[in-house]
Amino acid sequence: MPTHAATATTTGSAAGMIILVLLIVTLGYLTACMIRPFRRCRRCHGIGRRRTLILRVGRTCRRCEGNGEHLRVGRVAINYLRELHDKGTPR
Repeated sequence: MPTHAATATTTGSAAGMIILVLLIVTLGYLTACMIRPFRRCRRCHGIGRRRTLILRVGRTCRRCEGNGEHLRVGRVAINYLRELHDKGTPR
């Protein structure tokens, strides 16, 4: 009767675990993008106005156009994919 050596190999489980963690993080971020599509503007900190360097006068923030919010990168990607799907679907 042949004897089998007991070997423990973990090469497949480490790669599988990394893929599983990345999948969970990605799905969590996409869920957050669906629930809260906007984030605060980094330049004006969500206020909508910035001070100029020369006269220190308050001006409307050019990046967020004065509303203090930006679409998240993930939400921009979701909107782009949805638009591609809608253009490809005949109505």
